[in-house]
Amino acid sequence: MIEFSVPGLAEFKIENLVLDYNGTIAYEGVPFDEVYALLKELSKSLKIYILTADTFGKVNNFKEKLPAEVHILPPDDQIKLKADFVKILGPEKTIAIGNGVNDSKMLNDSAIGIVVIEKEGAAFKAIENADIVSNSIVDALKLILNPNLIVATLRR
Repeated sequence: MIEFSVPGLAEFKIENLVLDYNGTIAYEGVPFDEVYALLKELSKSLKIYILTADTFGKVNNFKEKLPAEVHILPPDDQIKLKADFVKILGPEKTIAIGNGVNDSKMLNDSAIGIVVIEKEGAAFKAIENADIVSNSIVDALKLILNPNLIVATLRR
């Protein structure tokens, strides 16, 4: 668990990290190199889940290396499926990271939603539903490893 307080906003007790795959931690189906070590470090404190449509059909090639529970979702109604997943975990104890329209509701519903703008870009709908916009997945994961950075960004 990672605990921190954002003045003027809330106290957080985060137990889960939910990640989109393509466009967020991977490009064209291949995870960014830096992601492995950062997720390994985060897995010491959080339960990590990866939700994906597996657009490029490559997630199974990498899931053994990822310290996360990987869920391949059916292609239809992913906005609802991802949001429902967060709801089951408990949105108040979950940070979500994504970049697509299909991530928008889970970003909005989570205690903290972070949108990343990697090589694939980010959907405006995801950006407007996030609490934080990050230039990279590496930077986004480092925010969680050092929650004072989240506090500095979100304090009221």
